[in-house]
Amino acid sequence: MHVSRRQFFKISAAGFGTSSLAVLGAAPSEARAEVRQYKLARAREIRNICTYCSVGCGLLMYSLGSGSKNARAEIIHIEGDPDHPVSRGALCPKGSGLLDFIHSPNRVKYPEVREPGSKEWKRISWHEAVERIARHMKDDRDANVVAKNADGVPVNRWLSCGVLTCSAASNETGILTQKVIRALGVVATDTQARICHSPTVAALAPSFGRGAMTNNWVDIKNADLVLVMGGNAAEAHPVGFRWAVEAVKQRGAKLVVVDPRFNRTAAVADLYVPIRAGTDIVFLGGVINWLIANDRIQKEYVLAYTNASSIIAEGYGFEDGLFSGFDKEQGRYDRSTWNYEFDADGKVRTDPTLQHPRCVWNLLKAHYARYTEDVVANLTGSPREGFRRICELLGATSAPDKVATVLYALGWTEHTVGVQNIRTMAIIQLLLGNIGMAGGGINALRGHANVQGITDLGLLSTNLPGYVPLPSEKNHPTFADYVRKVTPAPLRDGQLNYWSNTSKFFVSQLKWFWGDKATQENDWGYDWLPKWDKLYDTLHLTELMQQGKMNGLIVQGFNAMGSFPDSNRVVQAFSKLKYMVVIDPIATETASFWQNHGASNNVDSSQIMTEVFRLPSTLFAEEDGSTVNSGRWMQWHFKGAEPPGEAKPDLEFLAELFLRLREMYEKEGGSVPEPILNLAWPYKDPLSPSPEELTKEMNGRALADVVDAKSGAVLAKKGEQLASFAHLRDDGSTLCACWIYTGSWTQAGNIMARRDNTDVGLGNTPGWAFSWPANRRVLYNRASCDPSGKPWDPKRKIIGWNGERWTGGDVPDFKVDAAPGSGMDPFIMTAEGQARLFAVDKLADGPLPEHYEPMESPIGTNPLHPEVVTSPTVRLFKGEKERLGTSAEFPYVATTYRLTEHFQFWTKQVRLNAIAQPEQFIEVGEALAREKGIAAGDTVRVSSKRGHIEAKAVVTKRIKALTVNEQTVHQIGIPVHWGWETLAKKGYLTNVLTPAVGDSNTQCPEYKAFLVNIEKA
Repeated sequence: MHVSRRQFFKISAAGFGTSSLAVLGAAPSEARAEVRQYKLARAREIRNICTYCSVGCGLLMYSLGSGSKNARAEIIHIEGDPDHPVSRGALCPKGSGLLDFIHSPNRVKYPEVREPGSKEWKRISWHEAVERIARHMKDDRDANVVAKNADGVPVNRWLSCGVLTCSAASNETGILTQKVIRALGVVATDTQARICHSPTVAALAPSFGRGAMTNNWVDIKNADLVLVMGGNAAEAHPVGFRWAVEAVKQRGAKLVVVDPRFNRTAAVADLYVPIRAGTDIVFLGGVINWLIANDRIQKEYVLAYTNASSIIAEGYGFEDGLFSGFDKEQGRYDRSTWNYEFDADGKVRTDPTLQHPRCVWNLLKAHYARYTEDVVANLTGSPREGFRRICELLGATSAPDKVATVLYALGWTEHTVGVQNIRTMAIIQLLLGNIGMAGGGINALRGHANVQGITDLGLLSTNLPGYVPLPSEKNHPTFADYVRKVTPAPLRDGQLNYWSNTSKFFVSQLKWFWGDKATQENDWGYDWLPKWDKLYDTLHLTELMQQGKMNGLIVQGFNAMGSFPDSNRVVQAFSKLKYMVVIDPIATETASFWQNHGASNNVDSSQIMTEVFRLPSTLFAEEDGSTVNSGRWMQWHFKGAEPPGEAKPDLEFLAELFLRLREMYEKEGGSVPEPILNLAWPYKDPLSPSPEELTKEMNGRALADVVDAKSGAVLAKKGEQLASFAHLRDDGSTLCACWIYTGSWTQAGNIMARRDNTDVGLGNTPGWAFSWPANRRVLYNRASCDPSGKPWDPKRKIIGWNGERWTGGDVPDFKVDAAPGSGMDPFIMTAEGQARLFAVDKLADGPLPEHYEPMESPIGTNPLHPEVVTSPTVRLFKGEKERLGTSAEFPYVATTYRLTEHFQFWTKQVRLNAIAQPEQFIEVGEALAREKGIAAGDTVRVSSKRGHIEAKAVVTKRIKALTVNEQTVHQIGIPVHWGWETLAKKGYLTNVLTPAVGDSNTQCPEYKAFLVNIEKA
């Protein structure tokens, strides 16, 4: 009998005589020293990218199992990649729990269906799922697709089926989804980006030409001042925030935070200033006024590189809260008076002396002269000394050798004035000369791992990949109309105006859609694309479902129940669908919206007739593909294991579903079959397009030899991958799904998988991965040099003119041989070549940012213009207007936020993260807690006009009462991460409380400033 020493002593402790045990032969065996085996010794190392936020941290995954027949690989360990230039081996609490995410007990493993009226899931086969879903979709499409509108314009539009797409899915999943849904005629489509960062694109593109983060994560370390406002980088992007800390420690930079809460970022800041949620434009408008009044402007930069000297047309005005051209009945503006004044040749009139009363500079000064220090203090509740100190710190960076960077996130975007929040900061950074500079820019900290990529790929109702607009029935009835109206005319002589190449991007894209069926004779298949009539955003989709006008909804990796505002109304909307398809690796509240979970989802399942399919998909560790982080870096990740059960990649499901639908149309006929039958599907395995095939299509290839028009040199031979979007053509000789991604997979191979982390200066690592466009790491970098070509700050030189061309550590964001003095300006994506202080087009609510109160205002007025309290162009449906509360009933301001330990609604399914933050809570300030008799740990009920939640109270000093408009305003903070599908303690969906009201330009909902009441439960 052999027992170990541990077993022997356990037996002894049970009360037996050890001497008797020894006699019976139960003496402990000889103890031998043994070296513990290294657990990764037989493991395979796989490189991947974290699936959570947009920092894009590098991962090393380790799997056991050879992958041979009957030997499934399994991920056993994950750690940070020490070679990664951004993360350098670090992982946050979410990344540290990735192994538990992969092996979560709440992974969906088999296809299931919930029959109408049922209270149970029923397991079915993939074949049955595809057959039933395809039949639903074909019958629905045949009955409801619109071939032509009333004017006879081909529109190929199917509105009774909506599609929601995932912002963590790979680019390859995104691009195939785009291809399939447009062939079906779907325009009622939206993505997570709509309800988080859609205002970023809508604000930055009209300001600078592109709608993405201007710099990158590592570049933050080059700043002299880091302003964090409208975000909480230390909390939501902790590994990326290390570069702000680096700026402080290595450069002596100042870190400044403006936020309603004293948050984790503020805890390490040099200066924290509180602010009332929803008043950022007042604060920043006051900064603009201070900078101008105190002459803290980089004048040469402003005059040379912005539209400050441009003259605006007669008729423009702003009075009592309204810009010129407002139509009260329609609730929208006629923007014609917001445009430039043009000369006889159609070029912008300017006044370089800045004396003309209608030049942008004077209109800007007049507009923000109202934003005095008194107004700022009165409306924001921010202390005067704090506001003044921030003005001084920002003003100091108007010197050419000083630079400030700005970090923001959803604290700016999720408002009815979200776009204009960002626009205000764009104006400030232009006045200071901080755009195009190393250590400068406006850095939008995206929330999801691939929200940037999915946005790039145009998975929104009115977009196509590469920020090419989907045709509209009103403006683009024909291909010729589209090219003429979408392609911008040059507004100043000598400018690059790169969007003048729109026809090349678009025709190459149509060749990707329709292949050989796209010919010049049929306008490259233009009429097979759907044409939109209005924006079908998340708010509109909910309204259509609520009205019974939508029969089906396909939800791809998107927990709409948790993400959409006014969740109780969303349940009602989903309950009116005929069918819903949820594709996700984990259980979500969206898939189980029909289940009763007591107070958190009190529904009668038997009365809900929606047929729900729940399909298991792979996650990041189980597939190859690419994602794009906030800094526009396209990074490739590699598959490390097979998914559990019968889960399969989205690509396989999409392919099987589409091919089954096409087979049905071939055999049965049906309405508007041409787009489906003509869609190009050139994949080696039609039922499983590979990520490599799809990413090569995104990059683009030559369909015939591509020849340089000047030299006659062959730039790309037929069949070769393209190296540059400059090689795209509009004669049908090139194919490209997403022009901004050209260069990511060339004849040299997969550029996204590069791992050369050599620092060529200022933290720039151009050999790591690929950064769109053209591997540029700092956008608009020509503006880092003065008009003569000399760097404003030689210590921050990223490019320079060498006498023949622009060269340097970064790829010039400019025509490389356009010499200083040629008249070409740095902002090559605008038609005037300049950045816009005054936005002359695209914005629905004004060319200059103006403060409007949140739709639920704690003060009930707007002292700047009492007759126009809230945004006059806000998105608000009639049914939702009745669900808005007032301060009389709901006196406190609530704002939502994210925790470091959690990510949206995923990590409550992850054991490690559920342990770290196991229970729902809200933050309430000490003064309000005393007033309401609430103690730390009490269960409290927080209610709005739309519903209520119950959670534990965290009584804190971090939220102070503010004095606003001579009254006390209390604010509370509400994390967003709970629900009933969870490994943690069950909780409520936070968006039960939030109003379904949207930003005027993007319809991004107002989650950051709404009214509630709070009381002990």
